[in-house]
Amino acid sequence: MKRVELGFADLKVEFTDRDRAIRQVEEWSERGTWHPVVVFGPEGCGKTAWLKQAAEMLRELGYEAIYVDPMHKDFVVHTDVKELVNKFVEAASEAAGVAEAKLASLAVTAVRWFMGRRKRKAAVLVDDAFQAIGLDKAAMYVKSLLGLTEYPPEGCERVVAIATTSEGLSRGEIGRHRWALLRPMWNMSRRGFEELYEELPSPKPPADEAWRLTGGNPAMLARLYQAGWDAHAAVKDLAGFKKLNTFTPSLSADERGWLLEAVEDPDTLLTRERMHLLNRLVELNLVIDAIPERDPRFWIDEPPPERDLELGVGRDVAWQTPIHREAVRRALEGRR
Repeated sequence: MKRVELGFADLKVEFTDRDRAIRQVEEWSERGTWHPVVVFGPEGCGKTAWLKQAAEMLRELGYEAIYVDPMHKDFVVHTDVKELVNKFVEAASEAAGVAEAKLASLAVTAVRWFMGRRKRKAAVLVDDAFQAIGLDKAAMYVKSLLGLTEYPPEGCERVVAIATTSEGLSRGEIGRHRWALLRPMWNMSRRGFEELYEELPSPKPPADEAWRLTGGNPAMLARLYQAGWDAHAAVKDLAGFKKLNTFTPSLSADERGWLLEAVEDPDTLLTRERMHLLNRLVELNLVIDAIPERDPRFWIDEPPPERDLELGVGRDVAWQTPIHREAVRRALEGRR
C-alpha cells in the first residue's frame, strides 16, 4: 500500500501507525459500510491523516474515492470523471462561508454521480463536515450519507461512507438517531508516536518527556516542536486558543473546585451536580466523555488504557491531552 505524504509542522512525513485502523478500512472495503461510520476523538489525534490514507487505500482497491476537508478547502478526488474534479475545484474557489458547505454537499453528490454512472465501488470520506455545515444540520447530513449506503442502486456493489468530528456537541446530536455507527479514535499508540517522533530533527527532549506532555497526540507534538520544545509556551498557546482566561472566571467557586479535582481525576466529573460542568468542557473540546469500554471492537484503531491518570485518562472521561489538562490547571491557578 502506498503511504501518503502528510504535512507535519514545517516537515513532510509519511503516514505512520494506525495499522489496525487501516485493516478496518480494508474490511469495510470488502462489504461496504451498511451505515455511515462517524469517527470522533480528540482534536489533532490523527483522524485527518487516517482518512487521507484510507482514500489512497480505497483507490488501490478499485474504489472511486472522494476525500473532503470542507473547513480547510482540501480535497482529493480519485476518479477519472474530470467533470466532477472540476466541480470540486470550482466549489473550493468560492468565498469563505460558502465554499465549506458546498464542498460538504458535493461530497455526497459525487457518490450519487458515481452510482448513476454504474461505478461498482464508491467511497466518501468527509473530515469535520459538521463544523462546516453547522450543528443543526449534522444529523440530516448523516442521514444523507445513510441514503447512499443503505440502498445502493443496481450496478453499484459497495459504498463506504466515513465522516469524522472533533466536535463533542455534534457527536451528541448524531447519537440521538440510529443513522450512523459511532466509533471513537484515540491518540497514537506509544510505538506509532515514537516512530513519528523520530522524524523530527534534533536537538529534542527524550521521547518519554514528549509522550508525557502530549499523550500521543500528533497535533500537540507539532505544537511542542514549533514552540522550540518549550512546554510552557505550548500550554499558554493552547489556553489562549481555548479562551480559558474567560472560561474560568465564569465558573462558580464550587465549579472551580470540581474542575481542580478533575485535573487530577477526570472521572470525578461524573456526578449529577457536576454534569453541567462536564458538558461545558466537552463543548470546548477539552475532554472526551462517555468513553466506551476498551473492547477493540468498539474502537477505530487501538483504545486508550483503562485508566492512566498521568496522561489524564479516566475510565469514562479523559482530557484530550495532558497539555489540555495543564492549560486548565494554570488558568485555575491564575484565578486564585
